[in-house]
Amino acid sequence: MSEADEAERRAVAERNLCGLVSGLARRIDDQLRERAATLGLTAPQATALRELTGPMTMRELAERMSCEPSNATFIADKLEKRGLVERRADARDRRVKRLVLTPQGLDLRGRLLALLTTGSPLSGLSTQEQDLLQGLLQRAIS
Repeated sequence: MSEADEAERRAVAERNLCGLVSGLARRIDDQLRERAATLGLTAPQATALRELTGPMTMRELAERMSCEPSNATFIADKLEKRGLVERRADARDRRVKRLVLTPQGLDLRGRLLALLTTGSPLSGLSTQEQDLLQGLLQRAIS
């Protein structure tokens, strides 16, 4: 196989892989939007609830959501108005505010996670396959 043929083969393989990754991301995003709507949430609100695994700053939430801190603040404001999160002063630095799920927020987050994992585009993969895929994707972006 010539060098040009090998370059073409690799380019086609990369294009196909990129298409698959984009397609998977779209399916996951579509499912998130659909499931979030059944709970009266927008997709960004559902994403924030999914990512709030414990008390965290707005900056930490923004990093997890892959958005600007101002967007995370806007979303947190909406969740706070619904009684799903509270802003609390950090125990070590009272200037820092941490987002904390309320009991209502914890309940809704649990329901959301159950909806997201049921029929997920990834649910056809075993835990071992999901771990392998995660490792490969992590290696590709590192």
